[in-house]
Amino acid sequence: MRTHLLDSRQGFAGDDLIFTLNAAAQQRAATGAPVINATVGALLDDHGKLVVLDSVMALWRELTPMEIAPYAPIAGDPAFLLALTQRHWPQLTSPGVAAATPGGSGALALTLKNFVERGQAILTAAPFWGPYATIAAEAAVRLETAPYPAPGESLDVGAWEAKARDLLEDQGRLLVWLNDPCHNPTGRSLSRDDRRTLLSVLRDIASQGPVTLLLDFAYLDYARNPDSVREALDDYADFGAEQSVLVCASLSLSKAFTLYGSRAGALVFPWSGDPALKGALVSSCRGTWSNCARAPMSVLLRMTKSESAQAALAAEHAHWRGVLTERVAALDAALKAEGLPGAAWDGGFFVTLPAPPDPFVVCEKLQAANVFVVPMPEGLRVGVCGMKAADTGRFAAAYAASIA
Repeated sequence: MRTHLLDSRQGFAGDDLIFTLNAAAQQRAATGAPVINATVGALLDDHGKLVVLDSVMALWRELTPMEIAPYAPIAGDPAFLLALTQRHWPQLTSPGVAAATPGGSGALALTLKNFVERGQAILTAAPFWGPYATIAAEAAVRLETAPYPAPGESLDVGAWEAKARDLLEDQGRLLVWLNDPCHNPTGRSLSRDDRRTLLSVLRDIASQGPVTLLLDFAYLDYARNPDSVREALDDYADFGAEQSVLVCASLSLSKAFTLYGSRAGALVFPWSGDPALKGALVSSCRGTWSNCARAPMSVLLRMTKSESAQAALAAEHAHWRGVLTERVAALDAALKAEGLPGAAWDGGFFVTLPAPPDPFVVCEKLQAANVFVVPMPEGLRVGVCGMKAADTGRFAAAYAASIA
């Protein structure tokens, strides 16, 4: 039989591990089995229902046809780009060079189109969000990794510096994807000392060639301690303003506004005004998705004009931060009751647990006990965003048995 696909496009499974496992968990639950589904990357309430923020939906329902239907500018509504940037750095009066993207994934993809050549590599932490590998592979780019600090340990500065210098020397350029604070999948954040040390390394090696740092911000609104997020954002702002390294950020409304399906985000370079960079981003947008959806941009703009809506959103974020904190506390206690180390967590939707001797084998054992998680080479990604506190004891018992 003839095939029209290129040889290089043969052999793809056509699915995604996370979505496949989530579908398997839902199918099992539909049979009446008492499933714990810790695969999903979306916030669920204690009844397993998707959390949708009322403050956001109230504004969505107010949108007029002209806030929904017209094309947005290719780079996105400038007011939206400024508002999204100011959610993270209120002191800024410009987003710098910026382009709207279909969620954070689109922002990641834009950096691959513009800062590395096909066949080159980027640097990120291990473990990482699994689709990083897919996004990179689609751009014919490799992922190289350096270790994310283990709980209670400091950053392995030597490993990060060696890998970064090697890539820069080999390629003549370096792109780093850094998912911090509220790292997916560990649920932890770099300490201030580790963060500043890593930035110092990047500053030093930038004398050898162009270094670009992409900050992946997805879960900041769900940190245990919002003050620690503010501290991190201020550190990154100070570093970006130095301009020794080109600093950009992937900003998204998917988790922040529970607008997962609206695919609204941006890639912003708040400390750059380079017109060549702007032209490159607009060209990439036009040649990939063309324009992003206007409706979620309009929702954010309405939010910025309503103090009552902002207060309601802040209250909802505080509530769900509290729910996540309670869930992790219950999981930590349940794991320790099984004689295990517990669960370290600073924020976001996940924790990572070790799974010796083989995370994929452990995952299969857990499925036999109606517990679904996502296996990675470094362990198990456990979605506390979808696990109610009352289920943590059963989860911990099944997990302990699976690694025994």
